[in-house]
Amino acid sequence: MTGPIMGPATGPMIGEPRPQNPVLWTPETEAAQATRMADFTRAAEAATGQDFRDYNDLWAWSVADIEGFWRLLVDHMEISLNWDGKTVIVDRRMPGATWFPGARLNYADAILRHRTRSGPAIIVRGENHREEIGWTAFADQVAQAAAALRGLGVGPGDRVCAILPNSIPAAVAMVASASVGAIWSLCAPDMGHVAILDRFRQIEPKVLIFQDTYRFAGEVIDRREVIETITRGLPSLSHKVRVSDDPRPSQGAINWADFLQAGAGATPAETQQVDFDHPLWVLYSSGTTGTPKPITLGHGGVTLEAAKQALHTDCRPGERFSWLTSSGWVMWNAQFAALGQGMTVVMVDGAPHTPDLGRIWRIAAEEKLHYLGAGAAFFTACMKAGVDPAAARPAALRSIGSTGSPLPADAYTWLYDALPGVWVAPISGGTDFAGAFVGGNPMLPVRAGEMQCRFLGNAVRAYDPEGQELIGAVGELVCTEPLPSMPLYFWGDKNGSRLHDAYFDTYPGVWRHGDWIEITPEGGAVIYGRSDATINRKGLRLGSSEIYSAVEALPEVLDSLVVDLEFLGRESFMPLFVVLAPGADVDTTATKINAAIAEAVSKRFLPSAIVPVPEVPRTLSGKKLEVPVKRLLLGQDPDKVVNRDSMANPESFDAFVAYARDRAAAAP
Repeated sequence: MTGPIMGPATGPMIGEPRPQNPVLWTPETEAAQATRMADFTRAAEAATGQDFRDYNDLWAWSVADIEGFWRLLVDHMEISLNWDGKTVIVDRRMPGATWFPGARLNYADAILRHRTRSGPAIIVRGENHREEIGWTAFADQVAQAAAALRGLGVGPGDRVCAILPNSIPAAVAMVASASVGAIWSLCAPDMGHVAILDRFRQIEPKVLIFQDTYRFAGEVIDRREVIETITRGLPSLSHKVRVSDDPRPSQGAINWADFLQAGAGATPAETQQVDFDHPLWVLYSSGTTGTPKPITLGHGGVTLEAAKQALHTDCRPGERFSWLTSSGWVMWNAQFAALGQGMTVVMVDGAPHTPDLGRIWRIAAEEKLHYLGAGAAFFTACMKAGVDPAAARPAALRSIGSTGSPLPADAYTWLYDALPGVWVAPISGGTDFAGAFVGGNPMLPVRAGEMQCRFLGNAVRAYDPEGQELIGAVGELVCTEPLPSMPLYFWGDKNGSRLHDAYFDTYPGVWRHGDWIEITPEGGAVIYGRSDATINRKGLRLGSSEIYSAVEALPEVLDSLVVDLEFLGRESFMPLFVVLAPGADVDTTATKINAAIAEAVSKRFLPSAIVPVPEVPRTLSGKKLEVPVKRLLLGQDPDKVVNRDSMANPESFDAFVAYARDRAAAAP
């Protein structure tokens, strides 16, 4: 590693002090002591004989005695884990740790154990419909879908993929897939066929469950041709299941109703018990080159991480939880942590701004939500649009979560001004381990722009370039101890090199996440955005290679480079630099570029600006210099972000230096 680490232009550099942010909320003593975190703290004191003076003491114990912590969590959260109670971890290293050897479980059991509860398990609020399903009916449908999957020859290790919106069938299919030991993977219906095939081809699914139309922003989007293209591109498919109100057969697929009927009479208790590290999901988080990383997560790790998050979010059985999310974002999966705690999950489908941004706050009131989460971009959009959350009167709401990008301090203040007394608790973590590194604690005060604490069991620290820990200054977010929910592997990464390069190539044996973080002296955390070149648009991550595939297929574009700039307190900015073919018109080509990205990837990843350049800077081995360009545009010294001697075309960097200078001069 060479050169200084620096946060974005709006945040402090390493070693630079930052004023302490004001406290906006403090829990009442009686309420704090009634939380699930307080319950767990008392259990930890009883188990260890220690007196934890504050949360920082509890956290320090949880990352030092990781065997004791995870053992207690399993017992305290009543996780159904069939094991001998002896060994928690073998070979405490990263990567390579083995958790709970010999243990057997099934992730679905954490959800299905609530099947005798009264009231709804899931409520779906679409743009023009409301639907709900009770706990018993949900468990029955899961049993039917599981039996139907078995009838199609699906068993442990087979892949079940889906292209579905937020819906009851999506939830049923996921839990059913888990219950038979199959491996689940989901893409949102608005994703382009290239992006979907780049994901599903890698894992060779046996079954595809899809919906060939969906509603967004008042329009019904017909995806039949796209689905046909995708199914042709997946030769591994044996069966297709179509979710539709239209009962007529389509594209050689079984209709969802017939699929469920095939499993009629199945008992909900039949789940396939699997090893702790048996694969549960394949999620995708793209790097800067190559195909999307197929992150394979296990039953045991996800189950434990979900239970632990319930302590930090204070999830309570019988309450109502909603996270505004696309079905292609890891937060869709994260909703099931709430379902596993006996909460009713309210899924919101369609466009959050249709008919207006007040829609979500009205849903919060109408459905009597206790917990509402969304990407930070949603809250900042509401703030800028002058939305008044209190006008909807969401009287039951007691907590707000946020993630995807840093929630700026003024958005915290806006939320507290609008909803006094509500606990605002943003989190930051990743698809990579289906969890959070830092986030909320219902026993601690909330400071503007800060997350309250490091999560239990997560040895999160800020490192300088030499691997020294920093407190009160910006550094790389690292995790120095293994977690049960860290990836088992990347699918197809036979020698583990891709996994190693993604997380462990900077600090040997230490997970480097790719975020700028500051750990405050009080134990809180401030996230300053991504430190690598991954694109993060409103919480959805994408590799730049997927943008290039779409853009560079156009004859008018000879080459391209894209970076995503995240700023604390401001909108992110994603410029796309293009080398145009001779005679290509800039405006006409820009229209084609936007159309190509919308078709092959998603409208969510349209660039903020399209900038013609003479040449894309590359290394001697031909790699595009995305990270140096990103650092340059975030305000770092042009002479320090790149060694021009290592470039194949050093003069090409001049255009980017000029662009950065002009942008800085034009900034308010």
